[in-house]
Amino acid sequence: MDPLKSAPQQETKLHFLDYWRIIRIRKTVILAVFLLVVITATLVTYMYPESYVSTARIRVQRDHTEIPDLDQTQLSIGYDPYFIQTEFEVIQSEVVLTKVVENLGLNEVWGKKYNNNQRLKTTESAMLLKRNMDLRPVRNTELIEVRFYSDNKDEAAKIANAIADVYRQHRLDQSKDRIMRGIDTLKEQLADQEKKVTEVQENLNKMRKELKIPDPLVHGEAPTSLMTVETLRHLEGLRIEAEAQYVKQDKLLEKLKSLSRAELKKALPSAVTDNQLNGLLGELDLAEQAFIRYKHDLGSEHVEYKKAVDLIADLNRKIDDRSDGILFGLEAQVYSLKTYVDSLITQVEDAKKMDIDLAERSADYFAEKGRLEKLKDFSRVLSTKILSTTVEEALPKGGMVEIIDRAQPGAKPVRPNKPLNIALGVVIGLIVGVGLAFFIEYLDTSVKTIDDVERTLQAPVLGVIPQNVGLILFEGAESPHAEAYRVLRTNLLFSRKDDKLNTIAIVSAGAGEGKSTTVFNLATAFAQNGNRVLIVDSDLRRPTLHKMVRVSNSLGLTNYLLRQNTLEEVIQTTNLPTLAFMASGKLPSSSLGILSSAQMKNLINELKQRYDFVFFDSPPIMGVSDASILASEVDMTLQVIQYRRYPQPMNIRAKQMIEKVGGNLVGIVLNNINMSQDESYYYYSGYYHDYYSKNEESEPAAEMETAPREKAKPEEKTKVDIKPKY
Repeated sequence: MDPLKSAPQQETKLHFLDYWRIIRIRKTVILAVFLLVVITATLVTYMYPESYVSTARIRVQRDHTEIPDLDQTQLSIGYDPYFIQTEFEVIQSEVVLTKVVENLGLNEVWGKKYNNNQRLKTTESAMLLKRNMDLRPVRNTELIEVRFYSDNKDEAAKIANAIADVYRQHRLDQSKDRIMRGIDTLKEQLADQEKKVTEVQENLNKMRKELKIPDPLVHGEAPTSLMTVETLRHLEGLRIEAEAQYVKQDKLLEKLKSLSRAELKKALPSAVTDNQLNGLLGELDLAEQAFIRYKHDLGSEHVEYKKAVDLIADLNRKIDDRSDGILFGLEAQVYSLKTYVDSLITQVEDAKKMDIDLAERSADYFAEKGRLEKLKDFSRVLSTKILSTTVEEALPKGGMVEIIDRAQPGAKPVRPNKPLNIALGVVIGLIVGVGLAFFIEYLDTSVKTIDDVERTLQAPVLGVIPQNVGLILFEGAESPHAEAYRVLRTNLLFSRKDDKLNTIAIVSAGAGEGKSTTVFNLATAFAQNGNRVLIVDSDLRRPTLHKMVRVSNSLGLTNYLLRQNTLEEVIQTTNLPTLAFMASGKLPSSSLGILSSAQMKNLINELKQRYDFVFFDSPPIMGVSDASILASEVDMTLQVIQYRRYPQPMNIRAKQMIEKVGGNLVGIVLNNINMSQDESYYYYSGYYHDYYSKNEESEPAAEMETAPREKAKPEEKTKVDIKPKY
């Protein structure tokens, strides 16, 4: 399996608690957006001026007559949303609105009202009219509601009725004007068309005499072809078939000519069927087998060996001669096919040329004849259309626009609807706030839950570490944070496949994920359990463990690997007798690849024998190669992932790099979990904190009772010899 290929992610379903977790984490964003939307909606609602509305209902139909046209049947046309939408635009057009402004004198009225007694321009009044007008269709009907909003209820009713009246008159005038202009245009086109028919007819008679077109050909639509379509298709088919065969043979010949003698010997039997060549190749194969046998059994000086050499040379010469003959035959065949193709092309071209000559002599005549027929047909169409349009104009018109309900003054203001607007503000604020929170959460691809880790990395989570943990070496074994590392220690021990696996490297994808703190506290948890533990600061780039242990970094791992000091000299003691520490030491610039040396492998093997567990701190695996080297050399590897810090693809890549170098990744440690925000992690740490807090009051009494009996046990437990075991 290629370690660089991540396992396919399984589809996950979010539980209700997952949604609630996101809302709790992003509650600040939700609350801010909610308050912003609600306050904005409330302010806008109370600042908006009150207005009344009046509605006029009109019925809108397509243009038609009461009696059907001469050339068509009266059809019943149903609801057409495109027609209704078109009429919406007509009602709001400048033509209709300008007429309403003129009829009601709105320039003067609104000039006094909105422009300090200064007369408005017609365009300005039309814009105000359009801004306060609202058109709505009555669903699945031909009715349109014309609504107008105004702070004066009488003015609203007056203008709504005026819009309906002007639109109705506009439709009637438009229909009549369109028909009359259409009739005049048709008459002009008919006169021009008849003139063209006369001119073309005279020209056609003249061309017939000049070109001497016979009477049988005059009644046709095109000159007759000498070659039938079937004959032309047959010749064309033969040409295509012969040309394809020629191209095939020519390519084969060209390919064979480009081959060497040895390649030609292998290719010819499969390309050309030749019994003589096949026989020679068979003899050559037998001769070469005999040559090999004689060379092995008799030697190069034997007579039979020399005969075999001469026979192979003679057969190769014959094969070459036969190959040349085959190639010559292919050349002749290709030349014959080329000649045949050229003859077919010549026949087809000659036949086409004869037909073209015939067509050229009469082409102009038949083109002019076709033009005459088209002109006559168009003249007949124009005559019929003029007759039908004239009759249509004379027929009585139906009600294209009918006013169903006239507008009446409103009883109370309709704008703004304060309860509705505020309620919508509340709903929209919640929706936008929650939606923005989930969108931010969607964009955040970092690790959030244990399920995220186990689904994407296909690795178990061995421990969950809360925020703001200290160093349990100084906090004490009974601190609430220590229990999280004891859980991690227990899970790590159960994850081992073999008790002999005791060297562990702690790695992370990026910097600042708490890797060094995890190394120190986990090693302390093992040491507090009575195990002989050594911490090795192998982060040679940015060592930090010596600061936690509060020792010098001048002597350490690099000094031993460079053979400057012994192992006993570079290992330092700590406040905990069972816990030893090896600093990183100073790294010379010329020894950056020191961790991949044989000396490092020998050191790991030596430490495996001396200590129960050896923990290695390492630099970020995505930054330098040191972490990958350590992962490949130690028995087990733990990957630390900080909660909501780096994207998941980065952590996946880190895991892939561990697997690529052959590292044994036993599990994941989730670090820096915010227990107050993410209650799904509470039972990992908060439970232990509460448990120990509740028992603090009872512990002093218990200690008083058991102190005499267990007085010597702590002393015995701490006096553990940290000398190497052999």
